[in-house]
Amino acid sequence: MPFTTFTAARDLGRLKEIAAVFIRHGLGDLVRRLGWADRLARAGHVLHLDHAAELVQLEAPVQLRLALEELGPTFVKLGQILAGRADLFGPAWIAEFEKLHSQAPTVDYALLRDQLTEDLGAPPEQVFARFDTVPLAAASIAQVHAAELHDGTPVIVKVRRPGIRPVIEADLRLLERLALLAEDEWPELRPYQPVGLVRQLGRSLRRELDLSSECHSAERIAANFADRPHIVVPRVYWDWTRERVNVQERIVGIPGNDLAQLDAAGLDRMVLAQRGAHAVLKMIIDDGFFHADPHPGNVFYLPGNRLAFIDFGMVGRLSDTRRDQLLSLMLGLVQRDPAAVTDVLMAWTQDASTGTAPDLEALQQDVVTFVDQYRGTALAKLSLGGMLGDVTTILRDYRLALPADLALLIKTFITLEGLGRMLAPEFHMATEAQPLLEAALRARYEPKALAQRGWASALHAAQLLTGLPREITRLLRLTKRTGVQVHVEVRHLEQVADQLDRAASRLTVALVVAALIIGSSIVMTVQGGPSLLGLPAFGLLGFLAAGGGALWLAWSVLRSGRASRHLGRSDV
Repeated sequence: MPFTTFTAARDLGRLKEIAAVFIRHGLGDLVRRLGWADRLARAGHVLHLDHAAELVQLEAPVQLRLALEELGPTFVKLGQILAGRADLFGPAWIAEFEKLHSQAPTVDYALLRDQLTEDLGAPPEQVFARFDTVPLAAASIAQVHAAELHDGTPVIVKVRRPGIRPVIEADLRLLERLALLAEDEWPELRPYQPVGLVRQLGRSLRRELDLSSECHSAERIAANFADRPHIVVPRVYWDWTRERVNVQERIVGIPGNDLAQLDAAGLDRMVLAQRGAHAVLKMIIDDGFFHADPHPGNVFYLPGNRLAFIDFGMVGRLSDTRRDQLLSLMLGLVQRDPAAVTDVLMAWTQDASTGTAPDLEALQQDVVTFVDQYRGTALAKLSLGGMLGDVTTILRDYRLALPADLALLIKTFITLEGLGRMLAPEFHMATEAQPLLEAALRARYEPKALAQRGWASALHAAQLLTGLPREITRLLRLTKRTGVQVHVEVRHLEQVADQLDRAASRLTVALVVAALIIGSSIVMTVQGGPSLLGLPAFGLLGFLAAGGGALWLAWSVLRSGRASRHLGRSDV
């Protein structure tokens, strides 16, 4: 596609900022390869950059993380998504992406007040009995203020940053064009679907921009835990919740990373770790709708060994098929069953639609070797998150990308296990997960569950059958109006035809060369006629022509061999 779209007036200023940050962090080569520097120069922009000497000493993953942090919410969110893509990046890169958080400078309350007044329907000082103008925390998309309702209930007011949507939309446009360019310029990136990754980022960010969407997710998860009083989800106050603001119950508890305060309060670390693990496993396995970022900053510990989850801006969804695959994979890992693991990975890599053709036998053998190394290992010594990470590393070695929903889920699992180990070093996710996984798998194949799925399938089939006459009628009308075109594509047919043509040409030349050699040999024995260099002229010319033809044949064969090897490499 033409790259001139990159220089659209509405995005040129933001493009200059991105290029400047990349160059400042030692990523100038990337800017030049993308053609940004030339186009910015032609547009009349000059990049005034101060190169800090210490930046040169930093490793590339650190440089990229710092650049993403400086570029704001779109790029921070991109890095957070990439933190879950161990199938694409090595450990050093993942470790840096995991450090990305959404802390940002606070917005002065004077700049927020008019927007808040518009969204709340009245000034904050009237809506709330108390409103703290100094924020509790600030992230890249929104910041949080403490407040109190007129009935004395403490709440938090989450306010979206003014003017943040146009910046994010410009970033998404630029990133999608960059992804398209990357797929064109670097074919080796196509299996990893950079355009799909950017579109996933866009969906996630647009959900987060709508602060009411977070509240819908919170209420859905709260309903799923209605029968578990030890899991707390903040209440939503819909009277004052809009796209740019939401009001939720304020959770007052011990932050997830404050272990000293947790011990001082006399809470049981192991019970908290187990309850947290069971809660997230329930979200994933039973509900198919889960908190996708359960890091310590989003967890509070409450009296009675209760846990509160906050901030449901990032959630994951799993279909029934995905949950069945996940159950099989995790049980295969826990029970050290390589065949089960391999079957699921084959399904996942097919669903990813990367267009690659891996050596399936070699992949299966590597999975068997990987799983077999844990045979005989005590369940309590297994790191389920580590094993999932190793599985994605195997896929990366084969240049296979995971479907996006699974990459997010594996990141959640690894984060959860890390939180549990931080709480209680003796906590073992595999030990906690096995009975839950087995129970969930049994539940899926109980007669009642099978009957429900069978009934649903029967209804779907009935709908298809009842709609079939209408669809056939539409097809016949379309055929009558436009005709029928049959397109048959035979891959590489032109290449095969070219090879046959070249082979026939070589055979013809070889026959001519042979005839020249035989004819010239006969002419050499005949006395009389013109001579050249003391030899019969026609015989000598025949031998020279035969030699030229032989040289052409040898050159043609060598050139064809090099072309075949190059084609083989390009198909890998």
